[in-house]
Amino acid sequence: MHKTMLAAAAILTISSAAFAQSTVIVTDPAPTGSVVLPGEVRTYVMEQNTPSVVYDGDIVVGTTLPDTVEVHTVPDMDGYGYTVVNERRVIVEPKTHRIIQVLE
Repeated sequence: MHKTMLAAAAILTISSAAFAQSTVIVTDPAPTGSVVLPGEVRTYVMEQNTPSVVYDGDIVVGTTLPDTVEVHTVPDMDGYGYTVVNERRVIVEPKTHRIIQVLE
């Protein structure tokens, strides 16, 4: 009985080491678009009559728009800016012009 318990403990130890070796650590995750946008930001941006600008790149979360694209601030909401690019409203980080959400 004692040998059986030792064998079981050895198997558990070996298998737990194998699980530990398969752990993957992601240090720079890809943007997923899972930003929780305050409702008042979305409402404000959707109500604005802002002209669209033409941009040749992809309009996706994580894209940094060029400085030539005018970013408008959202009043009383630090950290949120917006613009309309290729007829799509996007929320951006005002300082970096990085798209943090595309509104549909």
